[in-house]
Order: sequence, then C-alpha cells, then structure tokens
Amino acid sequence: MPERGAVLVIGAGDATGGAVARRFAREGYTACVVRRHADALAPLVAAIEAEGGRARAFGTDARREEQVVGLVETIERDVGPIEVFVFNIGANVPSSILDETARKYFKIWEMAAFAGFLSAREVAKRLVGRGRGTMLFTGASASLRGSASFAAFAGAKHALRALAQSLARELGPQNIHVAHVVIDGAIDTAFIRENFPERYALKNRDGILNPEHIADAYWQIHCQPRDAWTFELDLRPWIERW
Repeated sequence: MPERGAVLVIGAGDATGGAVARRFAREGYTACVVRRHADALAPLVAAIEAEGGRARAFGTDARREEQVVGLVETIERDVGPIEVFVFNIGANVPSSILDETARKYFKIWEMAAFAGFLSAREVAKRLVGRGRGTMLFTGASASLRGSASFAAFAGAKHALRALAQSLARELGPQNIHVAHVVIDGAIDTAFIRENFPERYALKNRDGILNPEHIADAYWQIHCQPRDAWTFELDLRPWIERW
C-alpha cells in the first residue's frame, strides 16, 4: 500500500464520514478525523488502525475560525500535506417556520455552511500552493430544493452547494478537483435504526444507503482524470422517490 499524505474529514461521524475516512486510509492516506470532541473518535481511529491504516483524531469546533486555522496548521506540520478534504457536517433539525428560533437557525447555518467556508478556505491555501488536491462536500436533497419544515437546513445546504460551485470554478483551473455529492435517502445509521425502524427495515431490500458504498463513490471521484471530472453526483437507493 503506497504511503500518501493526509485526508482531512470534517464531521467524521459513525456513518458517512467514518466510512470515507476508512476508505481513504485503506489506500494509504493518514485519516485526520474531526469532531467537536476528539474522544468520540476513539472507535473510528481504532477501526482504521485495526485495518492497518493510520489515523489521528482532532477535537475542533469547525465554526470557530481560530480552531480551524490551528487544526490545518497542526496537520500540515505534524502529520503531512493535506491531499484530500472532505466536509461532511449535516445539522438537520427540522422545524416549522412558525416555531423556528433565530438561535437554532443561525446554529444550523454555522455548522452546515459557515464551517464549510472556514475549513475549505484554510485547506485551499495549501492545495493551491502545491497545485493539486481534491475537495469533497457532502450535500443532501435540501441542497437542491426546500421543503416544509426544512427552511434552516435547506438554506444552509444551498449555501454549501454555492460555496462548492464557486470553489470549483476558481480552483479547477489550478488543478484542484472540487465536487459536491448529493445524498438523497436514509443512511444505515444507529439514528435511523432507533428512530425510524420502518425505514430501516428497507435495508434488506437495499432501500437505504450503505455508508461503505457512499465512501466508494467519494474515492472514485478522487481518482478521476482531470479531463473527465465530476462536479456533482447524486446518490440514492433505487427505491427512493425523487
């Protein structure tokens, strides 16, 4: 397995983010995984190391500029050059517009949009200096359209998609591949299993998304030759209505 630089996964949870980190670690990248509290990442780091990979956990609030700046500086100095950046923070908290609070709306925007800007900006500075790299943003159905009770989430996800589009147009000519992946459908997580058992039952029919298969798609995007780059990819189960 070749030794490569680092893959930075902001929002390395128990599903998509963790699966992406493991996938890139299997290919020789050092997985730098980030959540607000580093201790929550211990099982993921252990799983990567058990598979023969390398991983480092970082506790960072991606909404705080000084923490994001410090995170990227630390990885570049102590781990290695960041070659792949994955932004995977969700922040989906449905609410009727009649009940939505300014505090919660702002927090959702901070997590799903502003944090994407802060972390992407810091990583882009390094990638442009080296003239190569991949930046991947996890989107959702809300990236493309609003729905009842999803005003805050859709607004944030629309903003993240616009950020990714702007980065792709600016950085693509500098050999930086920027892509936005729309995840449309329930993902195989403990949250879905515990809170939506009827939806989780569709797993036996391939009716919910397997995080490992999402991770494979991220890896495939990263490996694309630059004469045929994908900007936007939709992933959904065959059973999903859209």
